[in-house]
Amino acid sequence: MIVRWIVLTTLCLLTSSIALGTTPSASAGAAVEPASPASPHLVVGNQACVKCHAAEIEVWRATPHAKTFDELHRRPEAKQIAAKLGLTSIKNEGRCVACHYTQQTDLATNHTNVIAGVSCESCHGPAKNWIDLHQDYGGEGITRLTETEAHRKERIANSIHAGMRNPENVYLVAQSCLRCHTAADEQLVNVGGHSVGSLDFEFVSWSQGLIRHNFVRTDGKSNDVSSPERLRVMFVAGMIAELEAGLRATAVATEKATYGITAAKRTARAAAKLKSVAAKVSVPVLDEILGEFASVKLKLNNADELTAAADRIARLGFTFADQVNPVELAPMDAFIPAANRWK
Repeated sequence: MIVRWIVLTTLCLLTSSIALGTTPSASAGAAVEPASPASPHLVVGNQACVKCHAAEIEVWRATPHAKTFDELHRRPEAKQIAAKLGLTSIKNEGRCVACHYTQQTDLATNHTNVIAGVSCESCHGPAKNWIDLHQDYGGEGITRLTETEAHRKERIANSIHAGMRNPENVYLVAQSCLRCHTAADEQLVNVGGHSVGSLDFEFVSWSQGLIRHNFVRTDGKSNDVSSPERLRVMFVAGMIAELEAGLRATAVATEKATYGITAAKRTARAAAKLKSVAAKVSVPVLDEILGEFASVKLKLNNADELTAAADRIARLGFTFADQVNPVELAPMDAFIPAANRWK
């Protein structure tokens, strides 16, 4: 059952707590980078998060994200994949660590170790460059609860610019999820026999169940369900992120085999779903995204064109999540997975 395990262990953790408004936030204009593995030199570790996010850490510890640290490398199916690829250590091989583990470099010795499974910084980004900004509420004695709204917006914007994948913008969340739920590694699939990502991934249902950790809006008192308005944005942002990730995956396809065929089909399917959404709502940026997709061909050895399109869609996806009025997405309510379908 390695496919299901891999699916669960790469599910992103980012489902935190801030409702979207109807006008651009302070994060508008931030650079939108592709989601990438956390650089070990910039990882500070979960202990830097627990003081303010103890409840979130407790939820995480009960998930496959955390348990993969002790369990995944012992599973026979994982060992089989590693053997086919000639890998000697699942916990120390880059293509495995990239999605299943968190590494940290000891700057004194320059030695890198795996310190956790899929952890805070796997999804929120390595924290060295943004953690001080994230924790600065505006001066001595000021807390998150007494911080001014203007400062909060500035703090979040600065954190995002410094590399944080802050859930203020749910597209950053979805990007992190789809980085691993779309296995952009041709050899891993065609030679190793790894799954081609999570083909049934859907952002709302995969993020609002077991791994949900929305404690911020209640000051740690309860794990809140996201509002209907936020779920609308998440639902569509997830589709856009899947399209972006699919283009990146197809971009590295070089042979007509399982990986390339499946990646292209998934990408086309993501575009078809987004086209259906665009027909039901009046959100011009969705038409721009579909126009970008229509401008390229899903074919082998087309890395430059497909990657450039993915980059443009990433920027548009960020803009969508930052600026869309959730009221405009009300027609999506009939299609958003209900709570009994959350994983």
